[in-house]
Amino acid sequence: MTLRHETFLDHVQERGEYKTRQEAERAARVVLALLGAHLVGDARTQLAARIPEGFALILLNPLQTAEPLPPERFVRATAAWIEGATEHTATWDVSAVLSVAADAAGDDLTNQILLQLPAGYDLLFGRPRSD
Repeated sequence: MTLRHETFLDHVQERGEYKTRQEAERAARVVLALLGAHLVGDARTQLAARIPEGFALILLNPLQTAEPLPPERFVRATAAWIEGATEHTATWDVSAVLSVAADAAGDDLTNQILLQLPAGYDLLFGRPRSD
């Protein structure tokens, strides 16, 4: 089931503790554009089907990257795309957006997504692994 745009942003705004909807929207757009560059195949299209259409289009037409970034570099890339962001605030942005995306995706799809990403993304998705 696809989350409505307002509901998705409400969750991002709440988890990111953003003062405005615009801040939540900006974080969601940047993080999903970067995430889309890291995902391929069914995992990306399945996630796109479970998030609002506007964000799905961003995920499906991502920024380009030559290789999957380790989590630390993903956070730095996010900070570079968000005006005034630091690595600390970008970590907050990434976690807020990816945890909402993980909720929308469900556990099975989130696990498929995490298998495509370098180690350490589980924490950014709010799904720490115990192994």
